[in-house]
Amino acid sequence: MRKIKEEQLRLGAVPISQIKIDIESRDEIAKLLLGLQAIYSDPVSRKKAFELLEKILPSNVNRHTGRKGMELWQILVLGLFRANCNWDIDHLREMANNHLKIREMMGLSPLDTRTFKLQTIKDNLALLTPEVLDEINVIAVTAAHKKLGSEQEIKGKCDSFVVETDVHYPTDINLLFDAIRKVIELISKLCTGLGLTEWRQSRHILRTIKKKYRKVQKLKASTSKNEEKRQKREQEIITAHREYIEIVSLYLNRAKATLESLTRGYGSENVFLALLPIEKFVKHAERQIDQIYRRVILGETIPHSEKVFSIFEEHTEWISKGKAGVPQELGLNVCILQDQHGLILHHRVMQGERDQEIAVPIVQETQETFSNLNSCSFDKGFWSPDNREKLGNILNEVILPKKGRLSEKDKEEQSSESFTEGRRQHPTVESSIHALENHGLDRCLDHGIHGFKRYISLSVLARNIQILGHKLQQMMRKKLKMIEKIKKSKASKAYQPA
Repeated sequence: MRKIKEEQLRLGAVPISQIKIDIESRDEIAKLLLGLQAIYSDPVSRKKAFELLEKILPSNVNRHTGRKGMELWQILVLGLFRANCNWDIDHLREMANNHLKIREMMGLSPLDTRTFKLQTIKDNLALLTPEVLDEINVIAVTAAHKKLGSEQEIKGKCDSFVVETDVHYPTDINLLFDAIRKVIELISKLCTGLGLTEWRQSRHILRTIKKKYRKVQKLKASTSKNEEKRQKREQEIITAHREYIEIVSLYLNRAKATLESLTRGYGSENVFLALLPIEKFVKHAERQIDQIYRRVILGETIPHSEKVFSIFEEHTEWISKGKAGVPQELGLNVCILQDQHGLILHHRVMQGERDQEIAVPIVQETQETFSNLNSCSFDKGFWSPDNREKLGNILNEVILPKKGRLSEKDKEEQSSESFTEGRRQHPTVESSIHALENHGLDRCLDHGIHGFKRYISLSVLARNIQILGHKLQQMMRKKLKMIEKIKKSKASKAYQPA
């Protein structure tokens, strides 16, 4: 049985709109609590958000029957704290069970002894989808504009950055070892479950393969000036790689034979589903064997398009942005478009895309929701003549510095007052990117491309709610100072001698 939010207050519970939050606190928890409270207290925003949260429930599940599950509002609250505070699930569970204000925001009272198990939190956070979170983000931004009294015209700033995936540095030999290790572990577990003893020595097999892998790993090309020594070391490297791929091929063929016999001998759907991940890792292993053979033994150069940088997070890309001290990053580019208040209006995960390719689409997608986006600034990485022309047709003002040599017309355009002011304001988007990275978006620990997109959407939404909370906190503190100032003024007048 699922509820969005329990309407009946529990004994001792405080209505969310009346929770007392420390406005003097500089911690991110207080700011996020204030932002959540503001959205919940607005009837229109709350109703829209609750309607969207209903979409995260699977269509084949009846939310009116069965055991009582976590409320959808509680799932959203925990997800936002996890993303914004960069907590792992264990820390999140501790805070959900013991932090008074977070529990009050979840609708729990100090007298409520209910606690949440680790797996319960994991399973429920996985229900959130990028699409629903993006729609809730629109609600949050709209509510923030309303609270802050935003101007009618939105001035956007657009930039991209890399969010790393949780992978190790890839080499063809360690990717091959990862693949054969998973094949042997999974097929051994499956055979044991079926009562087969064919892979009972799986641990010994893995140790044998690992010895060959370590031997290859330790061999380095010779830097000696003696040609004979260099050739001898090169031959040692080739021999070690050949032995490595031969022993992997031996057990890979054995695994494929076992898969065939299991496919013929067992018609169970559970067995069929268990074979799918094994077959996936078998294909990874075959690809890596082929690439190692071509690179080391045949001396070929493997094209970048054929390379895979993780067999677990297959969406991982090798990204070189030319930053000082950062030769490469393993992950995906994410482009964000924010307004003059620092609120992120829209974002896009760039799979196999470059900055030049998404400049126009991200503006068009943002305008579908925020039609008053009339100005946007970019850096030189987004420049292309086609982008300049298309953006000029859909925006009143485009701040897009040109790459390379400038013509007289370009110099005149880029030295104008509005263009110069736009470029001066543009670095504020870098501040937002740094804030996102500092609040958990430097590396995504969720698995798969769906988990990656969900984590990005959750972090963006959490950041916007934190900004709203921060702005409200400043306004409330300013109001309190004014009240104190008036009180002191009245008190001093009251005690003035006659």
